[in-house]
Amino acid sequence: MTNVVLNVEGMSCGHCVSAVEKAVGNLGASAKVDLAAKTVAVDFDESKLSVSAIKDAIEDQGYDVVQ
Repeated sequence: MTNVVLNVEGMSCGHCVSAVEKAVGNLGASAKVDLAAKTVAVDFDESKLSVSAIKDAIEDQGYDVVQ
């Protein structure tokens, strides 16, 4: 498993946490959102999923991934 921590702008509440975690989960990865730090820690299988796809899934929910 690979772990990446993404900086994500626009998250502010429990709904945001659920939306991001569900979007990443639908890709077959697991995400842990830290609202205070504005980060999302993602564990995923690099042979099945790319960081780019994870970023796209988060951005599709209306949040901005910044690096």
